[in-house]
Amino acid sequence: FIVYFQNFSNTYDSLENLKIKYDSALIDNRIVGLQIATRPDCLSDEIIEYLGELNERTNLWVELGLQTVNEKTAKYIRRGYENKVYFDAVKRLKENGIEVVTHIIIGLPNETKQDALKTTQTAVNAGTNGIKFHLLHVLQGTDLAKEYEAGVFSCLELEEYAQILKECIALLPEETVVHRITGDGAKKDLIAPLWSADKKRVLNFLNKFLSFND
Repeated sequence: FIVYFQNFSNTYDSLENLKIKYDSALIDNRIVGLQIATRPDCLSDEIIEYLGELNERTNLWVELGLQTVNEKTAKYIRRGYENKVYFDAVKRLKENGIEVVTHIIIGLPNETKQDALKTTQTAVNAGTNGIKFHLLHVLQGTDLAKEYEAGVFSCLELEEYAQILKECIALLPEETVVHRITGDGAKKDLIAPLWSADKKRVLNFLNKFLSFND
């Protein structure tokens, strides 16, 4: 098993409490690794030093949200940190031998295919070991929903998403692991794109479309 600390910023705590959580997750030899999702602005030097020690005891991956390298978009979605914070976090993690997985969102408001390609290439250049590609979802009760309903931006169609995704994946070195090719929001809250709610259809379409034999 891999123990996955997924939701929220899982290094946003005291080092003492983090040690209790991570150490207790390694409860027996059936646990082969830890996967920790967090923000690049929640990684102090002492926490990264501890993660380096943890990496010597088990397989460790740290996931970071980059989403986009377009600083204008980053401010619009209130990411909360500049690109340089992500670059610094990746550098310090890699210096401690820790593998990094980067989250990227395709279809952010007013972004083009070139934005997605640039974000992907930038993550590769920074040294990420893996990537999780996400589709932008518009969910009820958010500021994004208000802007979508006001016509400020539109969401990608499945075919558009698939084409951008394929071109992003083509930029990746052979050794880069693609951990995710899409995502789906809770159906009860989903406003758009509605096609994403049919996960089986989406995955079947993407698996066929992403064939690189041609």
